[in-house]
Amino acid sequence: MISTRGRYALRIMVDLAEHRGEGYVPMKEAAARQGISLKYLERILPALTRGGLVEGQQGKGGGYRLCRDPEHCTAGEILRLTEGDLAPVACLSCGAAPCSRQAQCKTLPMWREFYRMTNEYFDGITLADLVRNGPDAV
Repeated sequence: MISTRGRYALRIMVDLAEHRGEGYVPMKEAAARQGISLKYLERILPALTRGGLVEGQQGKGGGYRLCRDPEHCTAGEILRLTEGDLAPVACLSCGAAPCSRQAQCKTLPMWREFYRMTNEYFDGITLADLVRNGPDAV
């Protein structure tokens, strides 16, 4: 399940994409437009900054802006930065210890395929797609 953190990260990234011609976007304004607590947003933005998707500037005229064109930012990348992983089961998570049942697990191929499909699906959706199509993006 995608958490609030991942969903809000997508919303704020779409907001930044929609307002990218305005320079740095004050987070107070973006938070108000998106109905997201500024305090919660301040916990999400560092992951997006570390991931190279946004950059911030403090002071007068400050805020955040996209580091890349919306066509080059995918929903998958945003979700992995904020969710950590999209693995459907613990044994497929990054850094997971090898499962002792892996050799005889009859369901592992199914989970691997589901994981592949999930990543492929979200990696196929860009911020530009979301901005262009809104709720009907996919």
